[in-house]
Amino acid sequence: MDAIDNTSPPSSGVFKDPAAMSPIVQFLAGNGAPLLANVYPYFAYEFSDGIDLNYALFQPSSTTVTDPANGLVYTNLFDAMVDAVRAALDKAGGGGVDVVVSESGWPSADGKGATVDNARTYNQNLINHAGKGTPRKPGAMEVYVFAMFNEDQKDGDPTEKKFGLFNPDKTPVYPINFAGN
Repeated sequence: MDAIDNTSPPSSGVFKDPAAMSPIVQFLAGNGAPLLANVYPYFAYEFSDGIDLNYALFQPSSTTVTDPANGLVYTNLFDAMVDAVRAALDKAGGGGVDVVVSESGWPSADGKGATVDNARTYNQNLINHAGKGTPRKPGAMEVYVFAMFNEDQKDGDPTEKKFGLFNPDKTPVYPINFAGN
């Protein structure tokens, strides 16, 4: 997401450095390959005072965003972020390039809104939502949950250590159903 600018509304999404990204997008398009994107509504929530927690967690919320360019309605932050990437791809000539969410997750401790319950809620809702797609591209989408294990010895911000579904001793941080609903 760091390569994307102007993400709201989603149709305004554009690459920050189109000269650098255009050859990559052309390569992906020419080879029928997807763009892998790390999409973390958590970080958008953590560093913003104006994002509704429920909107970030796929929960019912009073927040909805209607994109004036196309009338699409967004009821969660994840969809808005993914569709901003799709808009940037289109503008760079990659209209046929799909987006695979190579990482997404929510930490279970050590940050704003980082609780076990919020991590379980986000990740379960992400799994349940993956089969629905986004307003711009309905249908199943490929999404990978980050991460398998908490990384207690990882350097950096304490929150970065707590994205795992399991503790280092292999016990679950919280229950999760990968079958979705």
